[in-house]
Amino acid sequence: MKKLLIATTNNGKIKELTELLSDLPVQLLSLKDAAIGEDIEEKGQTYEENSRIKALFYSKKSGLPAIADDGGLEIIALDGAPGVHSRRWLGYKATDEELIKHLSKVAKDLPDNNRDAYFRTVISLALPDGKTWSVGGEVKGVIAKKPLQNILRGYPYRSFFFLPEINKFYHESQLSKEEQKLYNHRYKAIQKLMPIISEQLHL
Repeated sequence: MKKLLIATTNNGKIKELTELLSDLPVQLLSLKDAAIGEDIEEKGQTYEENSRIKALFYSKKSGLPAIADDGGLEIIALDGAPGVHSRRWLGYKATDEELIKHLSKVAKDLPDNNRDAYFRTVISLALPDGKTWSVGGEVKGVIAKKPLQNILRGYPYRSFFFLPEINKFYHESQLSKEEQKLYNHRYKAIQKLMPIISEQLHL
């Protein structure tokens, strides 16, 4: 069976991407499975640059096809911040709890008529020979004044991200399986990437 490396150290992403890719006839490996402990600094200025940097690095390191994603929360009233710096909004790689505490303060000051926000992601597939493909996905919502109490590990901002269309938070504890697909920005990107993976891995 062909192998595909999920190139992330974020356990939340590993879990989610494993579920989203479960229909592919491939053996999905984590960095831990591949015995890779090295990290790569994300120096890109865009989600696409960062996702390609990660996918290429780990593909060449492992000798396997690899996928990596980069994305973030974009708050319209903050001119798209934190965006590509979502995990390092505080100037360093903050914990889930630190980011929730910071967004709690920000959320209180957002104007009631301008709380719109997006989750955007770009997922890249890289092969050991250096070829790459990238696709994107997004979901629109609003920033709630107060977060859900339960934290989704690896995804702190989802506790604030409210979907007015269905009157629910963008959180797995609130969404049905169908809603998780319909409103999941990563799922939307994966759907675009699956045919590329199938073609390139000759599945």
